[in-house]
Amino acid sequence: MTSRPASPPSSGSSATLTPAVSLTNVVRHFGSTTAVDGLDLTLHRGRVLALLGPNGAGKTTTVEMCEGFLSPDSGDVRVLGLDPVGDAERVKPRIGVMLQGGGAYPGSRAGEMLNLVASYSADPLDPTWLMAQLGLTDAVRTPYRRLSGGQQQRLSLACALVGRPELVFLDEPTAGLDAQARLLVWDMIDALRRDGVSILLTTHLMDEAEQLADDLVIIDHGRVVASGTPTELTRRGAEGQLRFSAPAGLDLSLLQMVLPEGFDPVESSPGSYLLEGTIDPQVLATVTSWCARLNVLATDLRVEQRSLEDVFLDLTGRELRG
Repeated sequence: MTSRPASPPSSGSSATLTPAVSLTNVVRHFGSTTAVDGLDLTLHRGRVLALLGPNGAGKTTTVEMCEGFLSPDSGDVRVLGLDPVGDAERVKPRIGVMLQGGGAYPGSRAGEMLNLVASYSADPLDPTWLMAQLGLTDAVRTPYRRLSGGQQQRLSLACALVGRPELVFLDEPTAGLDAQARLLVWDMIDALRRDGVSILLTTHLMDEAEQLADDLVIIDHGRVVASGTPTELTRRGAEGQLRFSAPAGLDLSLLQMVLPEGFDPVESSPGSYLLEGTIDPQVLATVTSWCARLNVLATDLRVEQRSLEDVFLDLTGRELRG
């Protein structure tokens, strides 16, 4: 039995040319509330896309439309090239869904639950192997309601993966997990990507999104406010800071003359210097050369990039939402 979490479509097939998920101008209302407002989104095959947004941004509604639980009021939703509602019988065997609440029967034992889900698949993974991979071997006979929160999360992940899906939806996959279990789940997600499985991930953990995702989409009020790779998003705008220590009172006007346009070096406190902007190798070399011409030694020199959390808060605000 293969230890691979899933079997990707064979290379060269026409399926690989079709996005795993594609939303075009999708709108969804709940009464007078617009939950999703003209949303465009594409998840390409074999990639991990993190869908980010504050509470009430429309993430859950978006994912539920992709999973076939909701229909859009307008626009087009395609999953593996199919309509997830109209073609549900063809879509569901090819996807895995991890629900944050677990979705299990409270009285069922962990092993029984996974075996039941496996029985729905034509070619499931070995449940015993999968339980071992996710650190659940000792919990096989434990009723679901007696599992810890972290064990319930890992069982939910196992249920999403046991059918060898081409596409997996992961809702807060590491919520409630300790550091060791979190790394285990990260490794599992990385293994899925290497096997060509497509993953749509929602998370409130910015470091998790930055670590796992190939692509990010940030939505707010049902609309996309930013998209790109983690590197692209963190390099936009005020992209970084260069800090260094040197003797106090240096004439920064001389440094400003040799730096690219837009830089305004400052002495933030005696002996501590700061440059803000796009810090590339040329800027770094200019600063160190300037110090060398003055015969001063720059110490504690470090480049600090904007974090994904900085970008997220800049785009969606810092006020607490329900």
